Order: sequence, then C-alpha cells, then structure tokens
Amino acid sequence: MLLTGEETKLGKRKVLNEAHLKELVLPEQGELLGRVQKISGGNQVLVQCTDGEVRLCRIRGKMKRRMWIREGDIVLVSPWDFDHKRADIVWRYIKDHADWLENNGYMRPSGKAAAAQPAPAPAEQPAAATTPQPQV
Repeated sequence: MLLTGEETKLGKRKVLNEAHLKELVLPEQGELLGRVQKISGGNQVLVQCTDGEVRLCRIRGKMKRRMWIREGDIVLVSPWDFDHKRADIVWRYIKDHADWLENNGYMRPSGKAAAAQPAPAPAEQPAAATTPQPQV
C-alpha cells in the first residue's frame, strides 16, 4: 500500500525551539518575579525577589514532579499571606521567556549582560569653599 504525500507529512510534530512549548505567564496581583539563588534540598529554594527580599520558597507538588528548577532560573513566586519571608513557586520561565522579561524591564539582567553594562557613576559633589570667612 502506497501512502499519499499528505499521509507521509503526518506524524510526530517537531518543536523548533523552546518558545513554542509554553505561553508566557506574567505576574498578577500578589505575585513576584525572582531569581533562584540556592537549592536547599527537598522542595526548599532560596529566591531573590524583585522587591529586594530573599525568600525561602516551596516548590509546589504539581511542579515538583514536572519541572526541574536550577540555580539562576527566573521563577514566579506567590508570597504567603501570614509570613512574607516565605512563598510558593508558581511558575518557572524557560530561557526565551526569561530573556524577554529581562529585555522588557520586568527583571534586572544577570550574568554577562549585567557585567557588560557599566555601573552608574556616583554624583560628584561641588568642592567646598576653602577661602576663610572674614570675622567681624
């Protein structure tokens, strides 16, 4: 039995790159972006959040078995209502989406991109007058 051209085209779909795998999820009310600093073991992770705090985050059971989280990953966290030093990790961004978040101002760049940007120069203070004041 010979297959037609249309039948031979069907089959396993190829994914061209990671960006086609998932949709981009942006933070909603009460959620923050953060960068994973350290994996503490089990389902505990230290995350530096965009509000400047370092939180001890818990990987949700739904995510724990599906996604691997590594140091340096950008994640979406939801702080706990009763303890603001702790949070749940709700989402892990793939590399393409993490780059998009950094380029559009949601996150500060890290790694080589941050090292390439010069730090802002400190403001120069005007020199104080060194002439003595006349005494009356």
